[in-house]
Amino acid sequence: MKVFKQLAVLVAGFLMSAVVLADGVTIGYQTGIEPAKIAIADGEYEKATGVKINWRRFDNGAELIRAMASGDVDIGNVGSSIVATAATRNLPIETFLIAAQLGASEALVVRKDSGINGAEGWAGKIIAVPFVSTSHYSLLSALKHWGVDVSKVKIINLRVSEIAAAWSRGDIDAAYVWEPGLGKIKETGKVIATSADVAQWGAPTFDLWISRKAFAEKNPEFLSKFAQVSLAQYQQYQANPAQFGASQSNLDKIAKVTGAKTEDIKLLLGGDSYPVAANQAQLLAGAVSKAIADTALFLKGQGQLDKVLPDYSGFVSGRFISQSGS
Repeated sequence: MKVFKQLAVLVAGFLMSAVVLADGVTIGYQTGIEPAKIAIADGEYEKATGVKINWRRFDNGAELIRAMASGDVDIGNVGSSIVATAATRNLPIETFLIAAQLGASEALVVRKDSGINGAEGWAGKIIAVPFVSTSHYSLLSALKHWGVDVSKVKIINLRVSEIAAAWSRGDIDAAYVWEPGLGKIKETGKVIATSADVAQWGAPTFDLWISRKAFAEKNPEFLSKFAQVSLAQYQQYQANPAQFGASQSNLDKIAKVTGAKTEDIKLLLGGDSYPVAANQAQLLAGAVSKAIADTALFLKGQGQLDKVLPDYSGFVSGRFISQSGS
């Protein structure tokens, strides 16, 4: 609960913060694998907006949202679980773009000798996951789907960068995580569920781009151009996924930005979906806010939140997509 309390404390400062584009924009991103990471590597966002961008990489969404709440970051790439938590705490944010609907890029990996197989073998096991993340939500959803009593397992909070080390030391039996941690533990573990499976079980998750509301109101053109750059990459990927993934240049650029293994990126790209403009507008008009609301309700049931809001649609907007073309 410490993360949630910290968010509540930071709301007041968040409301008062302001950004002058002449001084540049600070954008926080995470290490998820998706086509628009190429645009970061190539400086396409800077070229399109004419604005200096300070890119900051974060290990998890909890750290990123705290940086946004403090005013240190203007735009952030976080999971739908983080948005559900932040919105419930009345943090003034606006979801303006979907980075990905998650699938194989986040997965639950167990040790091959752990005895864990779906619903069986969990008693007494230690599972690592970055708390308040989409992986955390997906882990809890998977355990619920299998009927696993969470009181019989130990779930610990580790950063992505810490999970591989804990795995190699033998400190944990399983982990639900994304790159670059996922590729490292898959080498000696086995995947028993991905976020595509969890979505089929009724708990879809998204990687989202959010802005401070004050920034969005003052800088709509910047967000529109930002969306346009991202959507151009999604369009290029959707036009020919095989060719996109076969490009060594593309793979190298994504690896450079995320820290993931180059040889894992093609498979991971194919595991998620990246909505183009028309799909973005449709999803942002309803499915995303529903997923956020469902996530908040689930987290409340797990004791992670003490309330839910009656409506989360005010934290999601497709207004920048309609300006950005297809």
